[in-house]
Amino acid sequence: MGDLLALSVFYEVAALLVLATAFGIASLALRQPPIVAFIFVGIFAGPAVLSVARSTQHIELLADLGVALLLFLVGLKLDLKLIRALGQVALATGLGQIVFTSVIGLAICLALGVDTVPAIYIAVALTFSSTIIIVKLLTDKREIDSLHGRIALGFLIVQDLVVVIALAVLSAVGIADAKGDMATSTMQTSILGGVLFVGLAVAIWYVADPLLSRLARAPELLITFAIGWAVLMAALGDLVGFGKEMGGLVAGAALSNSPLREVLASRLASLREFLLLFFFIALGSQIEFDMIPGAVTNGMVLSLFVLIGNPLIVMVIMGSMGYRKRTGFLAGLTVAQISEFSLVLMAMGLSLGHVRPDDVGLVTVVGLVTITASTYMIYYSHPLYARLEAFLGVFERASTWREPVADQGAKTIAVDVLVFGLGRYGSALVRRLRERGMKVVAVDFDPQTVKQARGEGIDAIFGDVTDPDIASWVPIESAAWAVCTTPAPQRGLKIDDPRRVFLQTMRAAGFQGRTVVSAADERDVADMQKAGASLVLQPFDDAADEAVDLILARAAPADTASHDRTPTQPGKEPLP
Repeated sequence: MGDLLALSVFYEVAALLVLATAFGIASLALRQPPIVAFIFVGIFAGPAVLSVARSTQHIELLADLGVALLLFLVGLKLDLKLIRALGQVALATGLGQIVFTSVIGLAICLALGVDTVPAIYIAVALTFSSTIIIVKLLTDKREIDSLHGRIALGFLIVQDLVVVIALAVLSAVGIADAKGDMATSTMQTSILGGVLFVGLAVAIWYVADPLLSRLARAPELLITFAIGWAVLMAALGDLVGFGKEMGGLVAGAALSNSPLREVLASRLASLREFLLLFFFIALGSQIEFDMIPGAVTNGMVLSLFVLIGNPLIVMVIMGSMGYRKRTGFLAGLTVAQISEFSLVLMAMGLSLGHVRPDDVGLVTVVGLVTITASTYMIYYSHPLYARLEAFLGVFERASTWREPVADQGAKTIAVDVLVFGLGRYGSALVRRLRERGMKVVAVDFDPQTVKQARGEGIDAIFGDVTDPDIASWVPIESAAWAVCTTPAPQRGLKIDDPRRVFLQTMRAAGFQGRTVVSAADERDVADMQKAGASLVLQPFDDAADEAVDLILARAAPADTASHDRTPTQPGKEPLP
């Protein structure tokens, strides 16, 4: 087997894909998140076990492309108005978490007997959370556009900026050791960074939008341009010392105001998923087991600090700034792991002679434990909050003025239909119901979407369908129907189904009207009926029924063309 893999990198990549598929199928059968499975693919494929992942340079190239595309797509969704709105909390939470974690982490390391300089490195490494993993998890859960998701993205960007500064300083130290001139090295990095951002501003103003408009006529060139632009900016960011990740993020942000951003995001999503597989494989394959045995005890202590202490720090900061305990809890869970940058930081320290291999092994243990555990914590964040809610009151002030307090008065609105979710399907429902003369109130967890809907004259409320307290400010007393447009979660992931949470919340609040949810297939329809839904919609099937009715109506003679468009599937009936 080893001789065969040595013949070609192609055989090696084929073997990795087979392993990833096998582990992925196993994770689906066990209803576990795929990220953990892919990290274990890297562990088993690495030098410690099967030694399949030999061409580390090629694997890291694919991984870097995946990271650049991921953060490019994140940048596409960045809204400058949102960044200004969340800038204060992002800055306070990001910097506050870094300061408190590093200080407390240093004290723990010194108490565990770690030498001072390595303890400083380890303490700083504990402060960084993985933007890549968090964005992937929140995207899977469709929470990247929620309030807590956007706050988390904001302070993760702040962390990334601090990482860039830290790595740039260490890089300058390394160059200074070689050349004896740290000031010159730092000056060069600053100048190159300034030139990059000035050039980017010129490119955005004079080139990007006009070029995209022309390329829109040729979809193949549009996607090629998007990939090339993302990789180019990632390369330039890496060249000047800001990192590939920051370069990719800036590339996406540069096109975030383009009308074509949704097209780019949808067409690049599958490629991103494929390339990110190699990122997780590379992350797992870097784990060296010979460093681990001596670091297990200290590693578990530091892992518990990261898993519990980091979220608590975020909750304290956000609570003091006027956010609800639920928002602070969900955002805080995103920092319950260390980043791939933590390992890079330790590797640089090792190359400079500041830390020992045992110290790198200690951080490796913390990385493996926290990335795995935090993945489950984030996937099951809502049921976890439900279990801990009674103990979290200390993290919430009497007045949570940072969250949309204007929504609290919405209880008095008279309404016929409540629609939870203002995505493409939910927005279409709201428009058509209003055209039929229905009084509709829409609820969405994206503050920007709520603001936009209000600008269009729609009664919109900020809220999350999975929030058990949402019935306290949504006008459920007067509503005859409550519609949840949240799609079915991906099969195989043991995530608490938001539709079930919606049905439970409405039932617990004493809602007297009828509940509506959407389903993916007939099996899902049956599941939702058992869960208590009054009406189950299948958007694609319903659209097909409507299309067939229209076709038959046009084909029939004018005097006999009469068709009943009432859905006949089990559990379906028209809205009033």
